[in-house]
Amino acid sequence: MTTFEGSSRASRGLVLTVGASWTQAPYPALVADRAGGVVEVNAAAAALFPGALRGTPLDDAVPAWLADAHRRVAEDGATEGPTDTVRGRHEGLTLEAHPTVGDNGDVVWWLVDDTDRLLAETALHDERERTTFLAEASTRLLASLNVDRCMEVAVRIAAEHLADAALLVAPAAGKRHPIAAGVRGGSVVRTTGRIDPSAVPGLSEALQGFPPVPSRWIDPAALPDWAVPDGLDGPVGSVVVTPLPGHGVPAGALILLRRGENAAFDASEEVFARVFAARAGVALSAARLYAEQASITATLMMELLPPELRHVHGVEFAGGYRASRDTERVGGDFYDVHPSDSPDRETFAVLGDVCGKGLEAAVLTGKIRNTLQALLPLADDHENLLRLLNGALISNRHARYATLVLASVRREGRTTHLRLTSAGHPRPLIVRHTGQVEEVDTSGTLIGALPEVNARTAQVDLTPGETCLLYTDGITEARGGPLGDVLFGEERLWAALAECAGMPAEAVVERLQMLASEWVGGGPHDDMAVVAITAPHGTHLTAVDGHTPGRYTA
Repeated sequence: MTTFEGSSRASRGLVLTVGASWTQAPYPALVADRAGGVVEVNAAAAALFPGALRGTPLDDAVPAWLADAHRRVAEDGATEGPTDTVRGRHEGLTLEAHPTVGDNGDVVWWLVDDTDRLLAETALHDERERTTFLAEASTRLLASLNVDRCMEVAVRIAAEHLADAALLVAPAAGKRHPIAAGVRGGSVVRTTGRIDPSAVPGLSEALQGFPPVPSRWIDPAALPDWAVPDGLDGPVGSVVVTPLPGHGVPAGALILLRRGENAAFDASEEVFARVFAARAGVALSAARLYAEQASITATLMMELLPPELRHVHGVEFAGGYRASRDTERVGGDFYDVHPSDSPDRETFAVLGDVCGKGLEAAVLTGKIRNTLQALLPLADDHENLLRLLNGALISNRHARYATLVLASVRREGRTTHLRLTSAGHPRPLIVRHTGQVEEVDTSGTLIGALPEVNARTAQVDLTPGETCLLYTDGITEARGGPLGDVLFGEERLWAALAECAGMPAEAVVERLQMLASEWVGGGPHDDMAVVAITAPHGTHLTAVDGHTPGRYTA
């Protein structure tokens, strides 16, 4: 135990638990008596509090928060030892004061400069908040792949958290720029207008992906009316313009505005705005890329999807298709019906099965369908048409092959005449009005595999109520049933078709599709396609164009 040498209270035997070298300690330290007078200060405390002289009242020598803390500690009459720590500000510093009370009531105050630690903690806290904000913002921005929705979300987030108002300017579509604007607490308004980006300093450069100009270079009073969203009360005090980086090309530019009474954007806020803009740009680019791909896909799908069949010259045509995967709309099975321009000429129908599944197979079906479209003038001769198609596929060196069945259909009075040709495909089936099922005697080699093809055409007549069924092997080879691995098979197909005697073509297709789907359940299966060609009951009255559905009379 050591007494403070030179202390005016040493004569009263004050003994404090401090070392003899405390006056040279790097931390400021001072001793005050119960009445609040300075007893002793070390060199560091004297430099921090120049007015803290021996005998000086604390109120005149130290900040008020420290003097108040000393009074509380002295009044508590704490026993010797440490007590509660207090914290306060002094000349730009944050100080922690740790009191130790002696047995005579004197208090030693040790002070620690806590400024750097608090700054680090504040910076860490702010960074955590910004990281959390960016993560949540990214989630909201990427929640939709709709471009308009993504623009609205970006503007709403920016107005809520970064500024008082925000404006998102997208790249020009022609001579007009899509714009989304909003004010904090308000709704986002989307417009499209002809604007002059050069009217806002840095906007033209931002739309080209160049770095932003500093906020201090932008005069808020010079902003054009279109750059200030409706609902932003009062004059604009500060503006930030930052690009929205995209995938290869800029996604647009973001304009942030604050009211005049609010603080201007500082350097760190401008940097953070750029970080947010980068996230928004990525989301917008993803949405635009998805929109472009969806548009391209929709256009291609129009060519790849099976057509909607109808009545043609008094004959019913109906078709049904189910891809091998429920998430896909196209595959390797296809069908087409090409109506003739006159009831006296044959309508040409085709159903095919390309080796494989999914989009790759669908691409080849599209090529086959286009080739057949070009060869329609030669459709009267099935064998010649198949040879030309085979040559076209082999010359393109496709690794896939296809099977086809061709049908040329013409109605004459109450009889429907068909010419049917199979090229490596399951033979068509005929269901008579009595329920009897027959297999058409036609055969041939598949297409795209061999240099030469051979085929035999069969002729069949249908009377009213009778149907010719074209189908792919996805129907007969569908596995399912009670055991889950049993083929649907030809026997079940024939039995099901027999039950469809006298039904319209559309009903036949729906019935067979339903039975096949129930058979496979949720299990895997190949593409399945069917086409029904039916001679309707009674007299069919067609419209003047010969194509639209007419009325039936008994």
